[in-house]
Amino acid sequence: MKPLFVQWGAGNIGRSFIGQVFSRNGYRVVFIDIDEKLVETLNAHKRYVVEAVSRDGAERLQVDSVSALHVSHTAEIADAIAEADLMGVSVGKNAWPGIAPQLAHAIAHRHSSRPDNPIDIILAENIHNGAAFTSSLLSSHLPKGFPLDSYIGLVEASIGKMVPIQKASTPLLLRSEPYNELIVDKKGFRNAIPDVKDLHPVEPMQAYMDRKLFIHNLGHAASAYLGYLAHPDQPLVAQVLEDPKVFTHVRKTMIQSMEVLLHLYPNVFTRQALERHIDDLLLRFGNRALGDTVFRVGRDLRRKLRFDDRIMGIIIHAQQIGMAWDRIGHVYLAALSFTAGDTDGKQLLADQAFLKELENLQRPDMICHAAGWNDADLPEDLCRTISQAFDLIG
Repeated sequence: MKPLFVQWGAGNIGRSFIGQVFSRNGYRVVFIDIDEKLVETLNAHKRYVVEAVSRDGAERLQVDSVSALHVSHTAEIADAIAEADLMGVSVGKNAWPGIAPQLAHAIAHRHSSRPDNPIDIILAENIHNGAAFTSSLLSSHLPKGFPLDSYIGLVEASIGKMVPIQKASTPLLLRSEPYNELIVDKKGFRNAIPDVKDLHPVEPMQAYMDRKLFIHNLGHAASAYLGYLAHPDQPLVAQVLEDPKVFTHVRKTMIQSMEVLLHLYPNVFTRQALERHIDDLLLRFGNRALGDTVFRVGRDLRRKLRFDDRIMGIIIHAQQIGMAWDRIGHVYLAALSFTAGDTDGKQLLADQAFLKELENLQRPDMICHAAGWNDADLPEDLCRTISQAFDLIG
């Protein structure tokens, strides 16, 4: 019988990326999800299609041997996890407190029947310090003395696959880019690392999480914010990047962030490898067939402008080690005037409220408030210094 992969979360990443990769590598895939209609549809058809779109056209990938369980099916979920050879979770950080009790119960059930068979869980979440975060949640719901560290491999992952907003009316057809590299923490596994194409174990994982945040996410955000500033009427990321001025500014921003990463991780990355990575990302960002919108990439300003996220996070690193961040700073300032709307022209309500909070603040207070500095374990003077430096760049 084929090995079993249990995927908690059948959203865009769960289906178009994680489930697809393991199904195409010979696994049966059981999804767990809260969407009752989606669960019924997956069980009725036992398959779905991922359409990988690029400048070269579209490739339809059929994902077979799939089934699904609704989150209310507690006993069936526990049995599936007891049988599983490997697991993945893609529910988002905010949903983890909700699934932790049920997941812990299922793992304890597995341990009672298979105490010598640890379970590895790929955290396909892009959560900073994800293993520590999820371990803390699970430990509070596991029996006292449960051997969490030796029995559960919490494998952090860097999710770089780009998946645009999908049509809810076609759950058996998802559009995504062809990219399928699943970067995982080599040290997170408790079992032998499975031989799965597209699975790339690395160490140290933090370096690759920072590469994702400060090059990929930063570059994507820069494309949206700088692109919207220059072309507010263009809906697609690929369209705004066709402007050579926008493209060049975005690339130079990513290069500036790269310089900081090379300083932080001199023994992990090379300049040549990171430059190749940047140029590959820009090629992917320019994939017009994907239909990724400026609105989707730029929305959620409160999160994306925080002190620990893609823009201010690398600015802080650069400031602390005395490196340049002026181009990155331009992206931050552009984000503060980002009012792009969805296909109906409607701005995200949370973004409207966020920008309203900043309206009457002078720059030092505005920058510190936008960055959520009150939540940061960082000196207030550092934010003031950074805010003053913004006066020199725009």
